[in-house]
Amino acid sequence: MELTEHTAGNHHQIRGVEPGRVLVSDQWYASSLVVGARYLDSDWPVTSLDELAGPRIDSLVEMQPELVIVGAGQHQQFLPHETQLAFIRHGIGIECMTLGAAARTFNVLMSENRRALAALIIG
Repeated sequence: MELTEHTAGNHHQIRGVEPGRVLVSDQWYASSLVVGARYLDSDWPVTSLDELAGPRIDSLVEMQPELVIVGAGQHQQFLPHETQLAFIRHGIGIECMTLGAAARTFNVLMSENRRALAALIIG
């Protein structure tokens, strides 16, 4: 069996998730944010999945990720069908999961040098 060691590169990592806050690199955030490899918007005005529409989708699409991971809450939720279609029309994958699962998935994607964004809804 061949093993490969993954080390932290020059990109953001989500290091912790607690109720009401997320640790990105060495900074805690208590409001919704969007994180990419070298991108961080800590002033993202989305507090629920229903608010992820229109200009907020457009701003994520403009960054041309291959995948957007939406993290919200501690229980599985689903994005509205229209929101999913908006990303699919642009050839961008979209997944919605709990905040903790989104953090873990984002870190794996970063270790694989993928063009991904984590849209983390902290309400």
